[in-house]
Amino acid sequence: MNKPYTIRMFIPNGNPSSLKIIDKMNWTGVGLEISRPSWNEYRNREELNRAGVYILVGYQEGDDLPTLYIGQGDGIRNRIDSHEKNKPFWDKALIFVSSNHGLNRAHITWLEWALITKAQLANRCKIDNSVTPSEPVLSQSEKADTLEFLHEILSILPLLEVKIFEKSEKIIAAPPTSTSSENLLNTIIVPAQQDGFKEVFIKENCWYAIRIGGGRLRGIKYIAAYQVAPTSAITHYAEVASIEPYGDGGKYKLNFAAPARPITPIPFGQAKSGSMQSPRYTNIDKLLSAKTVAEMFE
Repeated sequence: MNKPYTIRMFIPNGNPSSLKIIDKMNWTGVGLEISRPSWNEYRNREELNRAGVYILVGYQEGDDLPTLYIGQGDGIRNRIDSHEKNKPFWDKALIFVSSNHGLNRAHITWLEWALITKAQLANRCKIDNSVTPSEPVLSQSEKADTLEFLHEILSILPLLEVKIFEKSEKIIAAPPTSTSSENLLNTIIVPAQQDGFKEVFIKENCWYAIRIGGGRLRGIKYIAAYQVAPTSAITHYAEVASIEPYGDGGKYKLNFAAPARPITPIPFGQAKSGSMQSPRYTNIDKLLSAKTVAEMFE
């Protein structure tokens, strides 16, 4: 059962985008978030001499999902110095060390293993680690203490806008009703490049990396694909079975209830000119009766 807790966050230089120091009452650890541009300024902090674990967070070029690298060290500084030179993807480092020097090599190796395992199970990011360590053997009491340290880390990460260790909770779409008001925006139309349309919309029966306002999530019952040029038309639609978070940036994945169905292509306008640059919302009845995309939004 979740329990209430208080986290204290200190911004030493007044700039929250540079350095944050996080602690909790009755916790034997301390966390730091250091932005990559600020690493050289803060790399000599005393906490970075201690044993601990760290998470590098960022995006590879062209990826919708974030990339993580999870590591550990008896002294964090040298490890991140090396990554600053040879891992260009990361934007910030999240570092967790003991405040009483109570973590040893076995503890931090276990924490590294546990964090990599949780990230793999959540499947909301790409993991840059080439090797996953085996679970170290700890005594029963050591494992209990280290597990508690892990729980404290996991309680802090969402407050640092890192939610990719949490397994996605799907929103089950309500069954479509037999009657629908034309004012009910139950259909999302998404622009799709040809390759993505074929490989994902058609073959995988889903569509992802869509930004959707929280107030619209439970109202979406259908999704339609607008294929960009040279097709420049809506060509398929599908019933939505569920919606789940995708990655860590406020985007979502829509899972289809059945393969997408083709429809008579609906061009953007009478002259078949124009295009869609971002998702739009409409009603399924309007979609299925429309002659052009433009008339759905008049």
